[in-house]
Amino acid sequence: MKRYLTIDDIIDVFHKFKQRGLKFLISKLNFYGIKRTEKAFSQLDYKSADWYIIPKVKERWNLLISGNKNLDYKDYLVKTYLQNRNGLRLISLGSGACHQEIELAKYSNFEEIICIDIAKNRLLEAEALSNKLNLKNIKFICADFNKFCIPKESFDIVFFHASLHHIDNIESFTKSIIKNSLKTGGLLVINEYVGASRLQFPKQQIEKINNALKTIPKKYRTRYKSNLLKKKYYGSGIIRMILADPSECIDSASILPALHSNFHTIIEKPYGGNLLMSVLKDISHHFINLDSEKNQVLEKLFSLEDEYLAKNSSDFIFGIYQKLPSSKNIKPLTDNEKKEDDGNE
Repeated sequence: MKRYLTIDDIIDVFHKFKQRGLKFLISKLNFYGIKRTEKAFSQLDYKSADWYIIPKVKERWNLLISGNKNLDYKDYLVKTYLQNRNGLRLISLGSGACHQEIELAKYSNFEEIICIDIAKNRLLEAEALSNKLNLKNIKFICADFNKFCIPKESFDIVFFHASLHHIDNIESFTKSIIKNSLKTGGLLVINEYVGASRLQFPKQQIEKINNALKTIPKKYRTRYKSNLLKKKYYGSGIIRMILADPSECIDSASILPALHSNFHTIIEKPYGGNLLMSVLKDISHHFINLDSEKNQVLEKLFSLEDEYLAKNSSDFIFGIYQKLPSSKNIKPLTDNEKKEDDGNE
């Protein structure tokens, strides 16, 4: 059942006011949806307490993706799948501040990396950093990539880091934009949320999130920049999500089906988030610096998420997909084929 307005929406608005100010909230009343989306990503000094700020969570991602807690997905991609390949052209759609792309540009494998995003100030920040690092193989274009004319069959890699889930009508976008921009044999690389659209999690998932939340001592459940206690997770309401950012998870549930029907799957590495993202939202700051007790709390949460993932598909995926010649039929890999691919890493 869809949720249109929840208690969490009210709490989120309150925290956005405290963290980002009244001017930011007023910007959400803009009639044009693209302007609200742009505002959501344009503030440079915004700090949050979401799960991705926790070092131990990042180590868990690395372990699930690369098998090494110290090897992140970008290094894993280059060292495992792009080894001995040079002169590569990569385009990143929805690159934001381009942190991932700048790291990739440090590798000699890439002749050119093009970053496209609507947030001009973030691109300027990225360009300043790339100049400081003396990177000559990366450039930045401020544009809405839905309307930007991308040259046909020009890129070896199309790259998405937490931006593909902002696309509406994923199936059409996959065929008309992603596939057309890739050379035959080219790769689509994603690190993405692929869970329920508009974060409309099923009842079972919300129950498991709340069960996990209860395992955290109260002293670690005070919300960021607030004395309010996080007692329960109610889920996100559709109305607030649209007002905050009309593009947020708009068609995310269609991502994997669209990719499987249009590309050959080389590898998919699920790394969860089904419980952790929601449990740790607004309280992650407690777990930046760990002692024995906090470490045990996180280990318990990891265990609960692993139990959930044993019977449910992951909300977050690192994946590599290949464009095959149009004459070949493309179908999802069988479980045995996926195991064979994993075994050839």
